[in-house]
Amino acid sequence: MPRSILGISAYFHDSAAALVVDGEVIAAAQEERFTRKKHDASFPARAVEYCLREARLSPEKIDHVAFYEKPLLKFDRLLDTFVACAPAGLRSFMMAVPLWIKQKLHLPREIRRALGGAFKKRIVFPSHHESHAASAFFPSPFSEAAILTLDGVGEWDTASIGIGRGGKIELLKTLRFPHSLGLLYSAFTYFCGFRVNSGEYKLMGLAPYGEPRFADTIRREIVDVKDDGSLRLNMRHFDFAGGLRMASRSFEKLFGGPPRQPEDTITQREMDLAASIQLVTTDIVLRMARHAKELTGAKNLCLAGGVALNCVANGELLRAKIFDDIWIPSAAGDAGGALGAAMFVSHQLLGTPRAPKPGDSLKGALLGPQFSNDEIRAVLDAHGLRYEHFPDEAPLLTEAARAIAGGAVVGWFHGRMEFGPRALGSRSILGDPRNPGMQARMNVRIKFRESFRPFAPSCLAEDAAHWFDLDRESPYMLLVAPVRAEHRSALDDSQRAAMRDPDLRTRVNVVRSTLPAITHVDYSARVQTVSEERNGRYARLIREFKRQTGCGVLVNTSFNVRGEPIVCTPEDAVRCFLATDMDVLVLESFIVRKADQPAPPPGTDAVRERHLRTFSPD
Repeated sequence: MPRSILGISAYFHDSAAALVVDGEVIAAAQEERFTRKKHDASFPARAVEYCLREARLSPEKIDHVAFYEKPLLKFDRLLDTFVACAPAGLRSFMMAVPLWIKQKLHLPREIRRALGGAFKKRIVFPSHHESHAASAFFPSPFSEAAILTLDGVGEWDTASIGIGRGGKIELLKTLRFPHSLGLLYSAFTYFCGFRVNSGEYKLMGLAPYGEPRFADTIRREIVDVKDDGSLRLNMRHFDFAGGLRMASRSFEKLFGGPPRQPEDTITQREMDLAASIQLVTTDIVLRMARHAKELTGAKNLCLAGGVALNCVANGELLRAKIFDDIWIPSAAGDAGGALGAAMFVSHQLLGTPRAPKPGDSLKGALLGPQFSNDEIRAVLDAHGLRYEHFPDEAPLLTEAARAIAGGAVVGWFHGRMEFGPRALGSRSILGDPRNPGMQARMNVRIKFRESFRPFAPSCLAEDAAHWFDLDRESPYMLLVAPVRAEHRSALDDSQRAAMRDPDLRTRVNVVRSTLPAITHVDYSARVQTVSEERNGRYARLIREFKRQTGCGVLVNTSFNVRGEPIVCTPEDAVRCFLATDMDVLVLESFIVRKADQPAPPPGTDAVRERHLRTFSPD
């Protein structure tokens, strides 16, 4: 009989559910995509409902439920920390304890209640870093690999080194709270004016604009890093253990004043702080990886945890050639813990045989819901939109590619939704990477976000080595690689002067390569390689764009605006399309052109103005 395991992550950041049957991933999704609350941390009731529906299972048919960490052990850490910091931690304690008493200490009850009382079988609680390690190794293409997990904190552990062999994993070494690379990076995220647990990628994107002039101060005053990558934070500079802020007043004294406020102009200080902590972070990751190699002797490495989403460090790790290859799951953060917990039970505890597949067994991370043409037509008709239907794929791709080549910004909605924080060609906004104005336009008028933020290229896998210094696939957009020298543009004196301008908007507009919309200021790009085996129609779209233009690369950014989750349903996609300056919307077999619509639907302008009022383009 098939054995089904429902994995759940909840109550911290990006709650999610995943369904595994006999070791095969059937479905996985984050709760935010259904509730439309970004980084929704509530119990993932709608994600659970979707996973069961996709697998055609009722709750009583599930064999096991796996929760991604041990709540009692985590509560033990919180109590110990509050006592150690008393009385300073009283306010944090009073805020945290009611939720624990009401929900988190009663997870079996909460889970059974969410499943309608029908689930009567066993609930399993792997540790936080076991779940991360399982999400990294079990879907990977390797029969044996070292495992490195890095994040803020689970129960007590903040990092681990392990080994995976066949259908088993073993954690060999851990780093303990409060000494954490993830919390160190988050402290600088907070200090530079970005939101902790969601703004770290902004800090990473800001780093190339700065110089690492604070790196020595960080190493001397903030963190003591050993040769094996283990670290010890100087806790007098941090307030996360007992307070409500990441950094203390002494942290401010070290770095020239108080934290930047979220909507304040980004100054050279923030750029240099970002460059500095990125350099230190990359160095720590490389040291830990070398130590993992020494401990395990493995040829390959699997990474997971929130820090594994730092694609700059991942790119440097790849180029350091410590391991023959590295693999990172699409949902490396806590959402992926739901999948890891389910796979841990399936392989580690139940002994389900594991057969690694070429590439991986994540199915391109296309694990979310999909929608029929009939469902899409009903939404378009309900909005009174004019559209064109293409029963055959070839003319649809011809029209979509022609629109992109002509300078249009295209919303692209096709197939199953991606699992993880990156849009991978199912819920994407697309543009022409050769267009020098595309980055600024997409940031400011489409995404309503900071102008310095880079966009990623989707590149045909067979063309990746032509455009980038990258000799392998990067299917989940988790590796940064340099744009090849022959595609870079030489800067004249005026452009070099512009690159020193304190206004980031001036720097962004400097053309640095023949693909200016995806080339960051340091000539790097966060690459997604696309193949027909993984990406289906999306790969065929890029191939058609290449046929028309000679360029097998597209700008690919997530189909959402700032502050909102990636779209899930056709309704979400239509609303986002109408509230932005997107030109064209492709929904499965339908094309909607903004220019063809008689007038904006009621409320559309109000939505756009709301985004613009709360948005600073710096």
